[in-house]
Amino acid sequence: MRVLDVVDGQAQGRLVVRVESLPDVAGCPVCGVVAHAHDRHDVTLIDVPSFGRPVRLVWVKRRYLCPEPACGAGTFSEQNDAVAGPRALLSTRAVEWAVTQMRREHATVAGLARQLGVDWNTVWRAVKARLAALDADPSRFDGVTMLGVDEHVWHHVDQRVRGPKMLTGMVDLTRDEHGIVHARLLDLVPGRSGTVYGDWLTRRGTRFRAGVKVATLDPFHGYKNAISEHLTDAVAVVDAFHVVKLATACVDDVRRRVQQDTLGHRGRTGDPLYGIRTILRAGVENLTDKQHARLTAAFAANDAHIEVQIAWQVAQDVRALFHAPTPAAGRARAERILKILPTCPIPEVTRLGKTLKQWAEPLLAYFDTNGASNGGTEGINGLIELHRRIARGFRNRTNYRLRCLLIAGGLTP
Repeated sequence: MRVLDVVDGQAQGRLVVRVESLPDVAGCPVCGVVAHAHDRHDVTLIDVPSFGRPVRLVWVKRRYLCPEPACGAGTFSEQNDAVAGPRALLSTRAVEWAVTQMRREHATVAGLARQLGVDWNTVWRAVKARLAALDADPSRFDGVTMLGVDEHVWHHVDQRVRGPKMLTGMVDLTRDEHGIVHARLLDLVPGRSGTVYGDWLTRRGTRFRAGVKVATLDPFHGYKNAISEHLTDAVAVVDAFHVVKLATACVDDVRRRVQQDTLGHRGRTGDPLYGIRTILRAGVENLTDKQHARLTAAFAANDAHIEVQIAWQVAQDVRALFHAPTPAAGRARAERILKILPTCPIPEVTRLGKTLKQWAEPLLAYFDTNGASNGGTEGINGLIELHRRIARGFRNRTNYRLRCLLIAGGLTP
């Protein structure tokens, strides 16, 4: 293409750029015969903003005439997808610019529309078509060897209006050659159950399922059953964060029960256990000398507080599993904890031990998979939450899914 002229349309606050293609031989799209130049017509396209102003690209298109009498093509216009697709309002460059701004700069559709000088629907219609084309590319599912799964709530209104509130998200957690995970969202499907996850795995095909060697998940039996049924060659790994979260919740439960048993009410300012409630949730290696002293004083304030101290030590031992110097050492500690906790006389700790014992195999698999976790999946959920706030909510699940796939890297192989 070459520029014919540039007009500074100050009245409209925009630049107008007139361009034409370089002369070339054109063949009839129907019969292939060399066509003759017939006339020209202007096609106005929305282009990328320049110097803070909207730009209109006026493409002076050539119209050709097919000289073959038997051909029914008649006249036709030149096409160039590098400039714009057929009947497009936005130039190809403008569409790619809008997609990049949404992906990299967390831009809103309304903000892009203001910069382009058009309305919301014009921008989203062009961007949606581009995202749908990328979504349809099966190559974006290639090379997935580590797969994560998690759920999130995508709306908080009546389910009769927008369908199921819960969505299940599948995330590619495959490590690169340096062992680094670059998480990317693969899909979002309505519902939260093993059936939903299993149906999605079935649709992906045998080749995809055979390539998955590690499957990470939160402690939810539905997803675990789907992995056992559909990913028979994969190793299931329960997420370390959620294991530690279970142990921390156990400490809170013991603290609340002992608080009620000793004082007969919920925690209040001045109560020993209530005063250390946040310290109990921290890792012991992060505590200051002052915090250590507060813990010691609270534990010694009443003989019944020994249960809280034991539960706290158990939580620290569970946390230390994932900071062991070697995988072998971590596995040995985990096997010991799985054996001891179910026999503890403290009911909350016993319940924790039984829960961990149910997840023993996925827990121990952490030490055989170089610390595979579902952390990348949680990071993707954070990105989704960010863009949901930026967009001030979504009403259309199709649009929501495409936006999430874009910002979370799922449309890039």
